Amino acid sequence: MTALKERHSRISLGRLCLLFGITRQAYYQHYWQLQERSFEQELVLEQVLTIRRSHPRMGGRKLYELLEPFVLEHQIKLGRDAVFDLLSAGGLLVRRRKRSVRTTNSSHWLRKYPNLVRELIPSRSNQLWVSDITYWKIESGHLYLSLITDAYSRKIVGYRLAASLEASESVLALQMALASWPPAPGKLIHHSDRGVQYCSSAYVELLQEHGIAISMTEKGDPLENAVAERVNGILKQEYLECYQVESLDQAKELLDQVVELYNQQRPHMSIGNRMPAQLHEHNQQTEKVWKNYYTKKRTIVKQ
Repeated sequence: MTALKERHSRISLGRLCLLFGITRQAYYQHYWQLQERSFEQELVLEQVLTIRRSHPRMGGRKLYELLEPFVLEHQIKLGRDAVFDLLSAGGLLVRRRKRSVRTTNSSHWLRKYPNLVRELIPSRSNQLWVSDITYWKIESGHLYLSLITDAYSRKIVGYRLAASLEASESVLALQMALASWPPAPGKLIHHSDRGVQYCSSAYVELLQEHGIAISMTEKGDPLENAVAERVNGILKQEYLECYQVESLDQAKELLDQVVELYNQQRPHMSIGNRMPAQLHEHNQQTEKVWKNYYTKKRTIVKQ
């Protein structure tokens, strides 16, 4: 009786195709397409994991740009939405974290400078440097990172990691930036918040000695120094917070590697998905997407 039931419960492939109104050829073609798609997705995920070994929290849009040569080489059809779906299915989407430690003290008697960049849209490298300080929580406590970024290319041109917020540490970041700065025709502006580090006599005098104009935020609004804030966030959220570090020396060694990865390998949407170092060193012209944070509008400027 059981054998009879099993025999009647079986339906041949030919009959199944007939019931659904398709041919055997169409069935097998669909089956192999599914197999091929699954294999291609595995290849792409493997490549994503390879990229994430160096860029642990790189977002989907940047991954899509870095994956493009790979998918073309392997003749894989994969759009941006499909990449996001694949990342979502694999639990590989990145969640952003909020900043919670204050690093700016603008309640001091030192001279504060006006905002010179409110309407400025950079058109070349070394026209506008933006600077900011952020914290990095490690096993033994907090470290403080001073960064100087070229606003046009988004390249980090100077940085310094320290265990304190001493103004002298920010001065060292500025000295690093100046060491690789080739003075060229045209004015260079240094823009920062009104923190005591940037208003200190040592920092201001160093800028003045090199003929660099000084610009500062006026209302304490992070949008007045948005590029610097954004680069700080990228380094922390996509790189630094992904590693366990126990000492300042270990942190400095890791930071050197991270800055190199950021400058040389991470594409930026705001500079036409170019790499910061590539754009900066050759002063390349590209279609830039410059967000005007004061009018809350986005303007596309073709240089």
